[in-house]
Amino acid sequence: MISTHSPYLAALPKFLDARGNLSFIEQGSHIPFDIARTYWIYDVPGGETRGGHAFRENEEFIVALSGSFDVVLINPAGEKKVWHLNRSYFGLYVPSGWWREMENFSTNSLALVLASRPYDERDYIRDFNLFRNLK
Repeated sequence: MISTHSPYLAALPKFLDARGNLSFIEQGSHIPFDIARTYWIYDVPGGETRGGHAFRENEEFIVALSGSFDVVLINPAGEKKVWHLNRSYFGLYVPSGWWREMENFSTNSLALVLASRPYDERDYIRDFNLFRNLK
């Protein structure tokens, strides 16, 4: 089932304190799904791209916990959107059915990804031409 939702950037709570700042994410409040899986991407060599796939069912919420990177999203109609994530108090909601690539990772960047489904290779669409033909 391909989502009819659009991606969006969500502001997360931010508590400023001289001892260090704090932000958090709560399912149901800040993201529109229950969290079934959490993973992170780090130590990405310069010039490398991550992702290069879409999901049939899985939704994601991506946060730049450290450093910065770009998230490039393309829907089956060819609409392309790019978000530059560089603040830990913003998260990007990525609905199912959007091709996702992550690029331009800064040194020591850390991407946190919250997912709506457990890992299932059958949910991945790794062929861009097949993706473009989905309705």
